Amino acid sequence: MIALTGKTVVITGHTRGIGAAAAELFRAAGATVIGVSRSTHGDLADPCTAEQAAAGVETLDHLVVNHGVWPPEDVPLMQMPPTQWTSTVAQNLDAVFYVVRYFAPKIRTGGSIVLVGSTAGQRGEAFHADYATTKGGIIALTKSLAVEFAPHVRVNCVAPGWVDTSMCDVPFAGGGKARIAAGIPLGRIALPSDVAGPILFLCSDLAHPLRETDDIQIVQALSGG
Repeated sequence: MIALTGKTVVITGHTRGIGAAAAELFRAAGATVIGVSRSTHGDLADPCTAEQAAAGVETLDHLVVNHGVWPPEDVPLMQMPPTQWTSTVAQNLDAVFYVVRYFAPKIRTGGSIVLVGSTAGQRGEAFHADYATTKGGIIALTKSLAVEFAPHVRVNCVAPGWVDTSMCDVPFAGGGKARIAAGIPLGRIALPSDVAGPILFLCSDLAHPLRETDDIQIVQALSGG
């Protein structure tokens, strides 16, 4: 059992779906969970809103950046309204930038950041180019920050495919859920808890390649102690 007693985690988009499942799992592991979302704090794509949300947190150990949108209608790029493009980029990429910018300095050494991407960011998604582009940006951001924040803070990304959340109500309707599940090797669509588990793992000591005690031993070895 993973124990995070005494740890503080901030989870964005905590009111539903993956964020809600992650919040429940972190609490079960003993962590103090601080939820941040549009409904509780306002539009995180507004830098002032993100800064104010972070101002209410003194220190934290883990940051889970989970919020985002997925416009459900299939829209070819040539027909996509510019307002849809800019809105998706603002919610899925700009808001992530501001959340990390203002919360990351408060993370204690040895802590971690987990960003939630998507398989769409790895292989694209036709008729949802706005969403796929932002999730590809999340993956690239993860790789960049992993180097910038090392070795004091770990940065990882989980990139799920279809997940059984309210975000997918439109494509799941009218037999769509069964058709989608039929194309998945496991024969089922992931539950939010299936994604929350890896997020918890990445924030635990099990995912920490170098713990404080290991660091002490290495220093002693190098000094001949």
